[in-house]
Amino acid sequence: MTPHWQQQLLKCEMIRASRSPHHRARASAMAARTVHKAAIPIQNPNAIKPADTNGTTNDVEHSPSAKSQATSDASPTTASAVADHPSSTVAPVAEIARPSTRKPPGNTWQSLDMGGVGIKNIPKTSGLFAFTFLTNLYLNHNALQSIPPEISKLRHLELLDLSGNALVSIPPELGMLTSLKELYLFDNQLTTLPPQLGSLHQLQTLGIEGNPIEPSLKLIVQKDGTPALVSYLRDSCPVPGPPPDRQWKHFVGQAEREAISADPSAETFSVLCYNILCERCATEKLYGYTPSWALQWDYRKELILSEIVSHNSDIVCLQEVDNAQYEEYFQKALAEHGYEGVYWPKSRFKMMSESERRLVDGCAIFYKASKYTLVEKHLIEYSAVAMQRPDFKKTDDMFNRVLGKDHIAVVALLENKETGTRIIVSNTHLAWDPQFCDVKLVQVALLVEEVEKIAHNFARYPPRLPPNSSSVAGSANTPSADGNNASSRPPPVYSDGYKIPIIVCGDFNSIPESGVYEFLSTGSIPPDHEDFLSHVYGKYTSEGLRHRLGLKSAYAAAGELPLTNYTPSFKGAIDYIWYTTSNLSVNSVLGGVDPAYLDKVVGFPNAHFPSDHLCIVSEFRVRPPREPQPPRPPPVFPESSRAHT
Repeated sequence: MTPHWQQQLLKCEMIRASRSPHHRARASAMAARTVHKAAIPIQNPNAIKPADTNGTTNDVEHSPSAKSQATSDASPTTASAVADHPSSTVAPVAEIARPSTRKPPGNTWQSLDMGGVGIKNIPKTSGLFAFTFLTNLYLNHNALQSIPPEISKLRHLELLDLSGNALVSIPPELGMLTSLKELYLFDNQLTTLPPQLGSLHQLQTLGIEGNPIEPSLKLIVQKDGTPALVSYLRDSCPVPGPPPDRQWKHFVGQAEREAISADPSAETFSVLCYNILCERCATEKLYGYTPSWALQWDYRKELILSEIVSHNSDIVCLQEVDNAQYEEYFQKALAEHGYEGVYWPKSRFKMMSESERRLVDGCAIFYKASKYTLVEKHLIEYSAVAMQRPDFKKTDDMFNRVLGKDHIAVVALLENKETGTRIIVSNTHLAWDPQFCDVKLVQVALLVEEVEKIAHNFARYPPRLPPNSSSVAGSANTPSADGNNASSRPPPVYSDGYKIPIIVCGDFNSIPESGVYEFLSTGSIPPDHEDFLSHVYGKYTSEGLRHRLGLKSAYAAAGELPLTNYTPSFKGAIDYIWYTTSNLSVNSVLGGVDPAYLDKVVGFPNAHFPSDHLCIVSEFRVRPPREPQPPRPPPVFPESSRAHT
């Protein structure tokens, strides 16, 4: 008999002894009663009591906030597990605990004991399912014959006791309770278990003793324990039906879209942005709710490629692309669809052996080679750029917080082969850790500054010669976005970098309420912004952040997507496509995933979505630069006026 099975039998006997009404509640009340101590605690007479501040003693040892801060200082990873910030959930080097969303709202109670009171039925409309803050729910030793699917609303449950009822089945929706660690089903009439319980990747004990359970399932628990049974159920679970196709959201009416399509002078292009979840990070430890076969790179890479190709975007920006996968897979596979690419791995690439370099991820930009010429490409290493700033050199926070991160941005300077229109595309992946929102602000500020410099230099380049008649004629068979290329116009002249269309996209690991989003969308944030966390970063924290690009998120007009990253511990928008509003307009964006489908899955990746992120796509319309005004003729004065002077 294995230790796990011995422990399960012991828990079974303890629960059988809990038949009386509200047994847990009464036991908890007894334990919570104040016990008068006869002994006098020994205290250190030399200890210095901290001074009171605003009537509150600064008890460092007993202050919950102090403990929280100490935890944060000692282990950012552990602290991030309860932070109210998003992340891409993958650490730069090693596997670590996943960050979580906010814990359930604070209540004076989080456990509810309804055991042993003879409940025969729980209606679907029961108020019980409004107690979403519950972490422990005891429904043991009643007369329940079924559990309504609405129990899946109690997403914060960590312990659920359904023992000692008359259950012949349990709802598959229990698989949505991914926070469960203890699920007691002792002494019911269960013959099998729904495979959807395979999503319960944190489950430590699945109590099945006392049921006429299928012998093969019971043997797995007896021999290898609950985690083995959960893995078996997860990998044998039937694949649910695919979601409906994501719908496009149009910002221009049908008549205007047709007019744009028919206008030979209209120029449009589309951009796809996608964090593909690199092979190294797609592990069962981080994504225990995903079937093992759906985590395999050979399965996921085909879905990723299919997603990219299906949208036929002119520009594709990918994050978390392994060095080896870029060279061996994406570069070759996308070349077959007319793409050429630009790629750099993260900075740690330089300090690794040849075999280790293959696993370093980075950012890639692909573009339709038939439509665009690559003029230049640039790598922005945030730590290296920060080192070059004189106002950062004596900043301890820069050394301790910024330089330890090796995040990058890749910038491609493109020129339309037919029209000469220039486009600057930057693709980045910011720091993931929610405890480092100050670093994200610094990184995005450095990104914008570098993009502005690159744009101004690009504007100094002379315009390319207009295509000759033969090249224009030959381009009629060249694939492009909707075939709308303004080849009739002379190549535009850009007086400065702000006139050039600019795209800034990537995984920003920042929600719409963050300082990063505020800075990019408004063009400034104050030096004392809360996301700086009171750290010091030279002029950034003495003068604030400012930029003049005039950026706007492509999805802002329709409202940001409810999510671009979906896991059991986080659901929100952290990926964006930003564009310069002075020279670009948004025609349409790709909508989100069907909510009804999302209600039935615990997170991504899964059989239909190969990454924990969604790809986002937007189509833009180029606004031609204003024609320069002809110089005014010199004034002509009358002859009499000249004589007078």
